[in-house]
Amino acid sequence: MTWPVMTLAEAHALMTAPGTMFEMEERTIRGIAQRVWKNGPQTLRDVFIAGRTHGDKTFIVYEDERASFEGFARASLAVADALAAEGVSKGDRVVIAMRNLPEWTVAFYGALLIGAIAVPLNAWWTGAELEYALLDSGAVIAIVDAERLERMAPALPRLLDLRRVFVTRGGFETETDAAPADPRVKRLEDVIGKTDDWSTLPDRPLPDVSIDPEDDATIFYTSGTTGNPKGALGTHRNSVTTIGAGTFAGMRNFIRRGEPVPDPAARLTQRATIVGIPFFHVTGCHAIINPSLYAGAKMVAMHRWDTERAMALIERERVTAAGGVPTLAWQMIEHPAREKYDLRSLESVSYGGAPAASELVRRIVQVFPAAAPGTGWGMTETSATFTHHSAEDYENRPESCGPAIPVCEMKIAGDDGKELPRGQIGELWGKGPNVLKAYWRKPQATAETFVDGWVRTGDLARMDDEGFLYIVDRKKDMLIRGGENIYCAEVEDALYKHPAIMDAGVIGLPHRTLGEEPAAVVTLKPGQEATEDELRAFVRERIAAFKVPVRIVMLRDTLPRNANGKIMKKELHAFF
Repeated sequence: MTWPVMTLAEAHALMTAPGTMFEMEERTIRGIAQRVWKNGPQTLRDVFIAGRTHGDKTFIVYEDERASFEGFARASLAVADALAAEGVSKGDRVVIAMRNLPEWTVAFYGALLIGAIAVPLNAWWTGAELEYALLDSGAVIAIVDAERLERMAPALPRLLDLRRVFVTRGGFETETDAAPADPRVKRLEDVIGKTDDWSTLPDRPLPDVSIDPEDDATIFYTSGTTGNPKGALGTHRNSVTTIGAGTFAGMRNFIRRGEPVPDPAARLTQRATIVGIPFFHVTGCHAIINPSLYAGAKMVAMHRWDTERAMALIERERVTAAGGVPTLAWQMIEHPAREKYDLRSLESVSYGGAPAASELVRRIVQVFPAAAPGTGWGMTETSATFTHHSAEDYENRPESCGPAIPVCEMKIAGDDGKELPRGQIGELWGKGPNVLKAYWRKPQATAETFVDGWVRTGDLARMDDEGFLYIVDRKKDMLIRGGENIYCAEVEDALYKHPAIMDAGVIGLPHRTLGEEPAAVVTLKPGQEATEDELRAFVRERIAAFKVPVRIVMLRDTLPRNANGKIMKKELHAFF
């Protein structure tokens, strides 16, 4: 069969026609005309209500703990009730700071159901970073795990706005201990009990709070490559727009093949996702938690990623979807123990958040023939998924991150903001109902980034004639060597093509006369060897000589990445 039998534009028109699941309509949002999903959930409260209909099916697995959709619902309502008792009202900020625990999800939804703004914080942050975000957000409640409580404890006397700190998984010497020195600290288990007991909690009514699609819902703090991170303020509509993206892309694959779309109701097994990326990242929250809750899929949460443990869980839980960032996919493919585990349940292996080598797509198809490879592009400011790319489209365009989902628009703009012709490189601008409202209490940064409904992404990109996006580089990652532009992603892609390379990061080293020169830090695959001269010669065969790294440092350990999966380029300088 020739791929595709239907153009992208034809498939999108068919899938969004009146009366379909993905029908669109126009709404005016903050004075800007936007396309929105007509038939999807309008608020995260709607997502919660839909999730509860899945009843006794398993929603969350963590180690040997399990919670059903009904148990999750009852625990979330218990949290909402406890927050109301603390005087939390609509618009108050509730911080969630913990690793990937079942309690994370009930804290998030408990806050939303009471009308509060949920503020997930990076669990990798230091105490000082946590203190900054608690103060910046003006949080009145913090729901944390014991490790986060320990980090923020010295700051508690300065956090005067905090009325209560709920702590889970420890924080007390023994189960019978009185509260720690600060009387505001209370066990979360006193509110919701243990995960396996959530279904026995009393049933409670939904809080009597009016929630509108344009109400504020979340503040996710950006990575903060320079200065303090910014709080990205999102609405309920921002959050729910992402929910249908993965389903839409999967259906589009069938339509592009000319095949009938399978009826989800006829499916015999529950979809399940292994979650090795953080819940506190927009991908973990908006692209995994919320869609799983809405559709009745199971999440298998990991405290931290361990490749062999992940493969054991995939086998045990019959996981259908795996991914995160490209490194995790590589680690499964290259792991010497992979063949010990039955991974045939996998239907998709997808990733984002970092560049991926073209070879990775081919390797996924080879190693997991029943699993569709997938990727996409998004950022905190777009509530995760903005483009989605999978299956044959991805195999045929492995350098692309796909087309925008239909409710979104994108353009490649010059420095003046005007759209450039297709094929030219410029800054990617995005528009849609998932583009955030503002940066929290930062009007200048908001005005610089959000322009008439568009977000200026800071990514250098191009689009082909059919609308597939190709990220070239971050503007600030571009090197200028003797007046010549060098895009780091291009050099990294050349390195990725070498069979020994698993991960690669390119930075600029200062040069007295040229300004900058490219240098690279790479991770070698297990059992592979390479020399610096060999790698430089390999790259020189593929890109212009002025782009070849002047130095290459080889590691056995993974490159330093932040919680969003992005290489921390500043830390690579320590290797030179």
